[in-house]
Amino acid sequence: MGTYEDAGAGASVRAPAGAGDSAAGGPRRGLWQEEPARRRRLPDPVRESAVRAVLIVAVTLTAATIAFFLTLTGSWLALPMVVAAIAGTVVATWGVLDVIITRQIWNQRYGVVSEPSSTARSLRRERRRARREERAARRGRPGRNRQTAAGGPAGWAEHISARGGAG
Repeated sequence: MGTYEDAGAGASVRAPAGAGDSAAGGPRRGLWQEEPARRRRLPDPVRESAVRAVLIVAVTLTAATIAFFLTLTGSWLALPMVVAAIAGTVVATWGVLDVIITRQIWNQRYGVVSEPSSTARSLRRERRRARREERAARRGRPGRNRQTAAGGPAGWAEHISARGGAG
């Protein structure tokens, strides 16, 4: 009988048909198989605050449950436990808010890759072009493309000679 073939409570977990004992020379399937993670791991500060919040909430729920049962029995400990449960609720709320704030801060500092979309890039390019043309118009000079502003290749020589250049 192999390790997979147990007649006890786990009888439904059996070795696959092709997996024999190592004495038989067949391949054995391991118990632990790595699977890729479905989601990325939380950053350390966020995970720490989340663990802290879960522990605080667990203690608060336990205190509230004990306070409820002590109130039902009419014990003198009911009042201190109710006060502790109320204080624990305030602290648990702080803990959950701490997780949310820590996650937001981490995302703002490290999580966002600033990469403008093609739409934003084209809008910025148009704004720069408009500003450049506006500056050129204020100075009384043609825009960036001087060849077309001076009348093309034929007018280019005239433009240069008019400015005092060689030609």
